[in-house]
Amino acid sequence: MRPVNQKRNMATAEEYDAKDLAVLEGLDAVRKRPGMYIGTTDSQGLMHCLWEIIDNSVDEALAGFCDRIVVTLHTDGSITVADNGRGIPVDKEPKTGLSGVEVVMTKLHAGAKFGNSSYTAVGGLHGVGSSVVNALSSRLDVEVDRNGRTYRMEFHQGHPGVYEDADPDHPSPESKFVKTRKRRPTELREVGTVPSGTTGTRIRYWLDPEIFNSTAVFSYDQLIDRVRQTSFLVPGLHIVVVDESVPETGDASVDDLQETDDQQGLDDRRDADDPQHAAGPGHARVEEFLHTGGVVDFVDFLSKGDPVCDIWHIHGDDTYQEETQAVDENGDLHARMVERDCGVDIALRWTNDYETTIRSFVNVVSTPGGGTHVDGFLTALTRQVRKTVEANARRLKVNLKDSSTRIERDDVMTGLVAVVTVRIAEPQFQGQTKDVLGTAQVKPIVAKLTDRMFGELITGSKRGYKEQSSRVLEKIVGEMHARIQARKTKEVTRRKNALESASMPSKLSDCMPGNDDVAELFIVEGDSALGTAKAARNSGFQALLPIRGKILNVQKASVSQMLANKECGAIIQVVGAGSGATFDLSQARYNKIIMMTDADVDGAHIRILLLTLFYRYMRPLIEAGHVYAAVPPLHRIALTGKRRGEYIYTYSDDELASQLDRLRRERIGFDEDIQRYKGLGEMDADQLADTTMDPRTRMLRRIRMEDAEQASGIFSLLMGDEVPPRKAFIVKNADDFDRSKIDT
Repeated sequence: MRPVNQKRNMATAEEYDAKDLAVLEGLDAVRKRPGMYIGTTDSQGLMHCLWEIIDNSVDEALAGFCDRIVVTLHTDGSITVADNGRGIPVDKEPKTGLSGVEVVMTKLHAGAKFGNSSYTAVGGLHGVGSSVVNALSSRLDVEVDRNGRTYRMEFHQGHPGVYEDADPDHPSPESKFVKTRKRRPTELREVGTVPSGTTGTRIRYWLDPEIFNSTAVFSYDQLIDRVRQTSFLVPGLHIVVVDESVPETGDASVDDLQETDDQQGLDDRRDADDPQHAAGPGHARVEEFLHTGGVVDFVDFLSKGDPVCDIWHIHGDDTYQEETQAVDENGDLHARMVERDCGVDIALRWTNDYETTIRSFVNVVSTPGGGTHVDGFLTALTRQVRKTVEANARRLKVNLKDSSTRIERDDVMTGLVAVVTVRIAEPQFQGQTKDVLGTAQVKPIVAKLTDRMFGELITGSKRGYKEQSSRVLEKIVGEMHARIQARKTKEVTRRKNALESASMPSKLSDCMPGNDDVAELFIVEGDSALGTAKAARNSGFQALLPIRGKILNVQKASVSQMLANKECGAIIQVVGAGSGATFDLSQARYNKIIMMTDADVDGAHIRILLLTLFYRYMRPLIEAGHVYAAVPPLHRIALTGKRRGEYIYTYSDDELASQLDRLRRERIGFDEDIQRYKGLGEMDADQLADTTMDPRTRMLRRIRMEDAEQASGIFSLLMGDEVPPRKAFIVKNADDFDRSKIDT
């Protein structure tokens, strides 16, 4: 062992003195460690910079000083964000002697959001947004309209100076840049005049390729989603997105776009191909957003599936005490207790879907990780539902003596669509990316308000809500029973126990185990077709499950009704992966689910009913591409003469006519008595195998999500509870009626 007091011989290599300490001043620290401020330097960080600039303009709207924001995507990759707010202050900041513009753009943790006078509820909290974007940009230009004048400043990688652009109309970060000397205050340049009372800020920036990696890609769809979301959260704020990269169309410029104060927000996305909405040269794609209904409109936009109830609105405010650091008149920070206002605005509804959609926000900042506001909302929601179910246990057929029949949060959240927002000053987030709200005092305020207002709604004590609350409670109780049933049957849904399990439907003709990666389940219409299919299948990997006629219309049925239906229950049980929120794709016993029905109107009806079942309760099967429709032929043409014994199958009347014309032209003989299949049972086993079941010769139609969504929508219209939309559809399409399409 080396002695403790042994002298080192490498002292020069291990010297550690003050000269070895690196001091990064100003924005250099941001460029050295950008991940500390924007999370990553990939696409996520790229978009985060844009959010920081947009949020500053939105904060002006929240404060009541801005009602219009224009985001322009330039062809050179730069982005401009313009607003008609108060404009960044242009006078001197007393402590630094710099203009307000330079302080905001170059000093970390500087801005009006640390005080209590200019902003009470903001999205940009930490005072680093603009300065961080400036530091990470190869160039940033800012223009401010105030006092009847337009002021301008330019920056290169966060440092102030002046660009000498050869063409001022086409600025570039490659232009010559003259940097302002250190310790010399930079004066704002007056570059023009504006009408008295006109104010606003315009920031254009080019993100630095030296900072962001090569995989960073700007997402237009993310921008549109974020802008739309903001327009919901700030009613009356008009936001315009201009994309110059789309080819030129139209004859109006973006400046000619007029605000539509009476717009209700339903037509929030305008198509560039519509000449009424097209913008002028260089501004072909213009999308405008303006909503006045707030979170209620937001929930309506997010809702998918048929609504179980109207949109319920919970809103109010309260106060709480919080200790915070405040700056005194000497510029020193001291802790003191302050009273905060907390505004709560929540909208929610249940649909017959099984997915949960909850969007949460603090001010206008999205909190995808939730936080104390969401915890308070869900805690009170679950508590009130439990109390109401227990009070109505007999009507809802809930056995309170059974300890397993207890409403859980997952039951309440199934099919729930909600937007939860709070507005507070200086919220505490977890990290600069602001994913989770941490302000503890918000939870009891949201919970208390939800307890009171939601309690009145779910108990039906508020006028006009009794019927709605009954439907909501029935849905939640149905989800509870479905969860309990799924837990009880989970083990028997696995393939290794399938053949031994007595609970598998006796009518299932299963395939041999061990072929999970190629196993196919044919859902067959009728017993007669089942007999033929048994002889036609390859039992090594093809299973058969017959259904008797049309299954339950799950569009109108509750979860408990669906599970109680023999046909629906058998399909879910045989697939073996559960249903609804508990569906686990990895547990599915078959690689392909194939709907094999007759090629007629009844067969199409059955396919839609089956497809609605899969879409509502086993959607991941469709999303992963595991659901198919068999394509059996409609006709068989028997050839004669030298080609006797050969057959041609056709799948539509048009194809039949085309084939007959071809045979006549080519003088190929055929039996004039064309066989038309009324059902799968009319085929013999060889014909069914060749045309519909044998993977080497058959044709399948894969069901896509858009197919399922369209079928669900049409089925909801034609078979749902709402009569007026169905009547309007029939009247509108009466002229398109084609008698030849009816199977007679």
